[in-house]
Amino acid sequence: MPELLEALRQVTETSAFAGGPFVERFETDFAAFCRTRHALGVGSGTDALWLSLLALGVGPGDEVITVPNGFMATAEAISFCGARPVFVDIDERTYTMDPALLEAAITPRTQAIIPVHIFGQMADMNPILAIAHRHGVPVVEDASQAHGAEYRGRRAGSLGAAGCFGFDPGKNLGAFGEAGAVTTDEPELRAKIQVLFDHGQATKQLHSIIGWNARMDGIQAAVLSVKLRRLEAANASRGSHGRLYDQLLAHEPRVIRPWVAPLNTHVFHIYAVRVRDRDGVLQRAAARGVNCAVHYPVPIHLQKAYSFLELGAGSFPVAERCAREFLSLPMYPELTTEQIQFVAETLKESLRD
Repeated sequence: MPELLEALRQVTETSAFAGGPFVERFETDFAAFCRTRHALGVGSGTDALWLSLLALGVGPGDEVITVPNGFMATAEAISFCGARPVFVDIDERTYTMDPALLEAAITPRTQAIIPVHIFGQMADMNPILAIAHRHGVPVVEDASQAHGAEYRGRRAGSLGAAGCFGFDPGKNLGAFGEAGAVTTDEPELRAKIQVLFDHGQATKQLHSIIGWNARMDGIQAAVLSVKLRRLEAANASRGSHGRLYDQLLAHEPRVIRPWVAPLNTHVFHIYAVRVRDRDGVLQRAAARGVNCAVHYPVPIHLQKAYSFLELGAGSFPVAERCAREFLSLPMYPELTTEQIQFVAETLKESLRD
């Protein structure tokens, strides 16, 4: 807490509230953390997705392929470009994009592919990138739930043309409000996004394009710089908690535990198990003093907002089945062994009722 208060004091005393040195410092540090050449601080994870797609030239009449599970922001960013989201189902073990279904979804209108690194685990990027390369389509990583996750030794946000991160307070790396970032190794893409998020101006008061105000503010950047120094340790704690949950639930046949793909590092933003009668288990666990959560109970294609796509129930059976069964157990770095044991035992008791 003293470090955070000192960071806020510095921002206040220098009046560096919009952009400025604190944002630049965070961008440098976060690029190093993600092992990319560039990082740009923006207003939110949704801004990161939207601006990345715009910078890649996605516009009206185009299609962008993503998955139907996860938060609405991914599809919203596609829609706000004027493009149409095209969904492919997920792998039932990792809950990320199934590469085996990707190629069939590509059409001449496909202008980008967005795999979502959900719950803290990265998608199977090698086959996704290979398919995208064959078709000349850029890949944008939605890495908002995967700060520090790794795939075959590569950090989230370092494999696609761009990596998009959100830093709302509940994330592994959380700000004191809304904030986001884009990572990239491509200087031209970085330059386009920087113009877009600052009202279309590359030079002050000279606006070359119609842009938007999506700048990160100095307070969020200062807070994130402090918390970034603790992220590796916090992720390690989450990993330990996940392994303990795994051990405690290993012999419970009514629970499907998270599966970590070989050579992946899962940072457990969410520890989501799958159970039958999910809503009943949720209520019974709460009555015993354990408050679990449900993340994304309605897949995006079944949301009213996307009814115009006319994708009814059964369109993506794996995503729909998982959405009915996901139950998120308490997961944060400060959990104790005793608390995790209590959660696991409570879950087992709630399944027996």
